Amino acid sequence: MPKFILIVFLIFISFSLKAQSWEIGAGVGGAGYMGDLNLNNPLKVSGPSIGGFVARNFDGYFSAKLSYNFGVISAADSNSGSQQFRARNLSFTTTLFEVSAIGEFNFMKYIPEIGLNKFSPYIFFGFAAVNYFPTTVYNGVKYSLRGLETEGKKPYSTTAFSFPYGAGFKYNIFGAFTLGYEIGYRNPNTDYLDDVSGVYPVKSTLKSPLAQALSDRSGEKTGRYIGSADTQRGDGNPRDTYFFTQITLSYTFLTQKCYFQ
Repeated sequence: MPKFILIVFLIFISFSLKAQSWEIGAGVGGAGYMGDLNLNNPLKVSGPSIGGFVARNFDGYFSAKLSYNFGVISAADSNSGSQQFRARNLSFTTTLFEVSAIGEFNFMKYIPEIGLNKFSPYIFFGFAAVNYFPTTVYNGVKYSLRGLETEGKKPYSTTAFSFPYGAGFKYNIFGAFTLGYEIGYRNPNTDYLDDVSGVYPVKSTLKSPLAQALSDRSGEKTGRYIGSADTQRGDGNPRDTYFFTQITLSYTFLTQKCYFQ
């Protein structure tokens, strides 16, 4: 992660030399997830998110942005409308810590306070690194899942990489202040945001009784366990997805060049 941040910072500064104005801002909203415990709802918010960013605006259309976002995603089979999911009875909560470098394009030329347009829709695309830490609650106690190796495999990395993409809308509320809303998706190179991916392991090969209990939770209420070895535990998709949706507020520091647009 440190090397990634340094590379992004150097690229960001090099682009900034030709830019017109700095912009700083923050956002608050929700985070959501699609994966082995949520197959069908790409707009389901399951936890909060908060973030901050610094950007360089080039010409009213293009900008480069360095962002940091924190979010929480979660899901529980017990809340599913599917009987198959309820029988599986898995659950998780994962904290996300993301750094991203984003390129943004406004559909309308937008310079707050002095521009002709008070608003503009926009799209964005970039590169991100995220640290993620899945946990669950068992018998009233919160446990970190990664080290338990609940699918009998070596611990997966806690860092994943993705290409964020999304869209938003910004409005010049007054002066150099911009109010915005955006939603952005990420498809990281991991299927373990929820600690679920492949098949049930042979329970006797797991490292501890706790790992055995959290690998197959189907019988906690009924006493009937369905997690036979080598049967499907996850959905078979090689990647999970997460998203942030936020209301943002930013301030643009206009330079002298901006007044000659």
